Amino acid sequence: MSEWHRKAGSASRAGFDVAIGPKEAGWEHTGLYVVTLAPGESRLITGREHEWLVLPLSGAVRVECGGKLLMLFGREGPFAGPTDYAYVPVHSTFTIHSKAGARIALPHAKASASLPFRRIPAEETVIELRGAGRCSRQVNNFGTPSVLNADSIIACEVLTPAGNWSSYPPHKHDEHREDRESVLEEIYYFEMRAEGDAPGSAKAFGYQRVYGTRTRPINVLAEVHSGDVVLVPHGYHGPAMAPPGYDMYYLNVMAGPGRRLEMRVRDDPDHAWVRKTWASQKVDPRLPFGGRA
Repeated sequence: MSEWHRKAGSASRAGFDVAIGPKEAGWEHTGLYVVTLAPGESRLITGREHEWLVLPLSGAVRVECGGKLLMLFGREGPFAGPTDYAYVPVHSTFTIHSKAGARIALPHAKASASLPFRRIPAEETVIELRGAGRCSRQVNNFGTPSVLNADSIIACEVLTPAGNWSSYPPHKHDEHREDRESVLEEIYYFEMRAEGDAPGSAKAFGYQRVYGTRTRPINVLAEVHSGDVVLVPHGYHGPAMAPPGYDMYYLNVMAGPGRRLEMRVRDDPDHAWVRKTWASQKVDPRLPFGGRA
């Protein structure tokens, strides 16, 4: 396991399945917590210099901040379609509670502007079917700049049917190139599932690739399982590979030093040509997961 691949449980701390802030990641801006609440359980979060998203992965959640209360309906699981979620402003202390139990992702990023504490309904998520053929995948744009009014955080969910590749062609965002590439740290949080006919002994898995340039090397080829995290400080990332038999979900969380909130990426020039092949292929008919296009 490399320092950039954190296997399930290796990035935990008391009360959190995943607890990676900028300090734990070894960078400046981006973090992710994941917490599992038992029925009736609560968790208090001290936000400090970060803005936060409260994203139910499964189950319903109540969020309280500054004397205000929000109810999140949540969902059955990450493959069940988009969910409503909450935005929590910088320098906030907030509590999450679940009556029936829930699993919750808490993406966060260093911020300066204080925006309103609010609930964003699932209907505002823009579902994108990206790629075609074996590169077909679904992107739930719930926290991207065109959808969410935030100061610094960018987040989306990507769902890849069994046998397909996503995060492809490989791309990077580690240099400032005006209107062409932005500087963003990125976190991948994975959950995997076996297809319906799999035996009970099946252990869902996938793969994630990260590689660098001559001047900024990095080398990750990780077998990933549910609960794993891959950190991308720089370099090209992709493909994320879902083997036959196993569907892949990952949550992407990004932030960086740029004054403008934007997500601009540059494909690896050796593989960018692959995009042109999609015009002659159809989108995988298994998409979208959750039934809403």
